[in-house]
Amino acid sequence: MAERTLAGKRVVVVGASAGIGRAFAVRAGKEGAVLLAAARRPDRLAEAVAEAGCGTPVVADARNAEDCARIADTARDRFGAIDLLFVSIGYAPLRMFADTSSDEWFDVLQTNVVAVHRVVKACLPVLRPAAVVATMTSETVGQPRAALGAYSASKAALAESMNAWRTEHPEFRFCDVTVGGTVPTEFTAAFDAELLGVAVQQWIARGLLQQTMMTPDDVADVLAGMFASVLDFPGVGPESLVLRPASPMVSP
Repeated sequence: MAERTLAGKRVVVVGASAGIGRAFAVRAGKEGAVLLAAARRPDRLAEAVAEAGCGTPVVADARNAEDCARIADTARDRFGAIDLLFVSIGYAPLRMFADTSSDEWFDVLQTNVVAVHRVVKACLPVLRPAAVVATMTSETVGQPRAALGAYSASKAALAESMNAWRTEHPEFRFCDVTVGGTVPTEFTAAFDAELLGVAVQQWIARGLLQQTMMTPDDVADVLAGMFASVLDFPGVGPESLVLRPASPMVSP
C-alpha cells in the first residue's frame, strides 16, 4: 500500500503562526501540500512558511470578516478550491468563573466561536465536494477545569456550531479535533502564574492532569497522516477525533 501524504492536496491553515496550527502548516508544506498559511503576526507567519519550504502567506485576523474573505479569495485565486481547511485559533482567559468579566466573555467567544464561523463561512464557496473542515476543540469540554470555565464553554459552543455546519452542509465533512495537554504552545502565555498554580493543584486533585504532555509536532504529524487518508476516501466522515497524552495521571 502506498504511503498517504498531503502531497498535492490544497490545504488552508488558519492560525499558522504558533502551536499546533504552525506545526501542521509546516508538516503539510514539507509533505508537498499546496499550502495557504494565514495568521495575524507577519513575522511569525513568514518564519512558519520558510520552515515549511513552500506556501502562500496571508496576514489575517480571523476576527475580521474582511480578512476572512481575503483568505478565501486568495485560496480561490491560487488553488481554485480547498481540499482541507484546518482552523487552529483560540484564546483562554485564566480566571475563576465568578471573576470572569463581560469583556473576557466577549473576547473568548469572539475568538473561539464567532471567528471560526467567519472563516468557515467565507471559505464555504471555495471548498471542493467532500472537503474536510477541521477545528480544534478541547478536552476541557465535559471535563471542566477550575479557572477555564469560559474557555471550555466556548469550545462546547464551537462543537455545536460544527454540528450545525454538518447538518446544513452534508456535502462537506466537518471534524472536531479534541486535543489534550500539549506543550510548548502559547496557550498559557498570558496566564497569571499564581492563579495557574492554584488551578493546577485543583486539576491534579480531580485527576485531570497527565504526567507528560504531547508536543505540537507529534499532534500535527498524527493529524496530517489521518487527514491524508481521509482525503483519499471521500465517503468516510471523520466527525470527531480525540488526542490525549498517553501517560498516567499526576497523583494528588
